[in-house]
Parts: sequence; structure tokens; C-alpha cells
Amino acid sequence: MTQVFTRLPIETKRPRRAHIFARAADDRYIEPEWCSRRLLEEESFAGTIHDPAAGTGRILASARAAGFKATGADISPLSADIRAIDFLKDRAKRDNTISNPPYGAMREFALHALKHTRRKVALLVPLARLNAAHWIQETPLRRVWLLSPRPSIPPHSYLLAGCKAKGGRPDFCWLVWERDFDGERTLDWLMRDRVP
Repeated sequence: MTQVFTRLPIETKRPRRAHIFARAADDRYIEPEWCSRRLLEEESFAGTIHDPAAGTGRILASARAAGFKATGADISPLSADIRAIDFLKDRAKRDNTISNPPYGAMREFALHALKHTRRKVALLVPLARLNAAHWIQETPLRRVWLLSPRPSIPPHSYLLAGCKAKGGRPDFCWLVWERDFDGERTLDWLMRDRVP
């Protein structure tokens, strides 16, 4: 029996609703609130939380809403309650670090956070960056949380222009390190709409 495949006419193809953003010069991308809210619901943290790339303060808001004492800093703060500090020069010790870091400095950011954090470090990163991140093998990475559905994480300038974030195309995940962890790493999913 011969199978015949027919090509769909172009006009019947499903339209793409995902945005592809030009790279932001300042590496400032804004994640939806649910990303940090769901992380804090599923991953246990003890002590205070610090976001060294706090941007607009979304992670801080989620941490405070979850009952944590949270502080924030940024190399160029966008809010009055966020201090101006270059994280890579900051030597202060923190209980936990949770951040959406500048993607171009992911390795430096992670290693600096691990050196100056007492308990856990959680960084929101594009999943595509992990394939070549061999340096992670030598770190106490405990868990990878895949985000579903794909969050739209546009440049801050896109949101400032009055545009709305929707239809994310790249995959993102939370990488969670725990000081002195030396076991099997786990992979799990953080669903935006938690199923009981």
C-alpha cells in the first residue's frame, strides 16, 4: 500500500504567536511573576533571600509574599528599595540567592553566588545555555526545574514601550545549587498552573 502525503497550503499553517526579541544591550530581561512564585512553592529555602540582579523587584515581591525577608541589589536599580551594587564585586554573605542573572555572565554570576551564599543559589537561565556549560559538573547543583509553559521573558525596554509579554519561544529553567550537596541531581517540572 502506497501512502500519499499532501502539503498543506501556506494559508492553513498555524500562525506563530511567539516573540523573538533582539538581544538587550544591558541583559535586562523581565520574567513573569509565576516563575519565582512557583519556585518558592516547590523548593524549600531557610533564612533570608537576596536577589543581586533585582531589576524591577519581581523575585523580591514573590519572596516577601511567601513570608521571607528579602533584599535586593542591582548594578543599575529600577526601584527605590533596590540598592546599587555590582554583584561581582560584592563580598557580603547571604543565606540564599535567587536571581534572573545577566545571561552573558551566567557562569561568573553562579560561581560568585556559590562562593558567597550559605545555603542555596537559584538562577533562572535559558535552557539552551546548559549544553555547553561543562563547568556546572564541578558545582553542587542539586536540581533543575524546567518551566512549563515556556515563559515569555522580554527585554525590560519592550515592557517599558507598553508591549505585553506573551508567547515565549525559548525554554527556561531554574538551576538550584545547595552548599555541600554531593548527591544525584534531579530534574523536575514547575508548572505555572499547579495541578493538585
